[in-house]
Amino acid sequence: MDAYDIPAEAVSVSEETIKKSRFITLLAHTRGVDAARDFVQHVKSMHPGARHHCWAWVAGAPDDSQQLGFSDDGEPSGTAGKPMLAQLMGSGVGEITAVVVRYYGGIMLGTGGLVKAYGGGVQQGLKLLPRQRKVPMQRFSLQCEYAQLGDIERLLQRFDGRLEESHYQDRILLCVALPHAQIEGFQQNLSDYSRGTLTLTALDS
Repeated sequence: MDAYDIPAEAVSVSEETIKKSRFITLLAHTRGVDAARDFVQHVKSMHPGARHHCWAWVAGAPDDSQQLGFSDDGEPSGTAGKPMLAQLMGSGVGEITAVVVRYYGGIMLGTGGLVKAYGGGVQQGLKLLPRQRKVPMQRFSLQCEYAQLGDIERLLQRFDGRLEESHYQDRILLCVALPHAQIEGFQQNLSDYSRGTLTLTALDS
């Protein structure tokens, strides 16, 4: 699992009026499907008078197909949620939810007009979105001697890892976190350094 961008903060895009209908796009950082659902409900509570609250989310990593979702919320099938999701997936941003609120103005937009309005709203929102880089990490436990701690800390630094916890007993019990792409290299160097006496034990994230 490689590093990917996530939203640095929530963004509300200024509303756009198309043939008297008002469209308001909101984007937010949502880690996981439950957080995505909560954000959709929050937007609905903010705009109870709107005709439609269409949404799409990429609630995990951009390549995690298990955490994708969308809804047309009463618009013709395929005219809102799908084009919104297509914009999110094309952006490479993960842990993100988009909601487009529509206040109906009485004029039909047609299928093409709706796709453009909903997909275009998300596209504009993504252009304004401040981003930050997320590097997925795996947590491990590791026991070492006191004399080995300094070398292990230097090894962690070399492989972009971090020391999260230390418990000092007869030996030191460490909790460390490593980027997925660096685990194999760190493990090999740890084994070489300790002549096979030190090993990582994976922990639940």
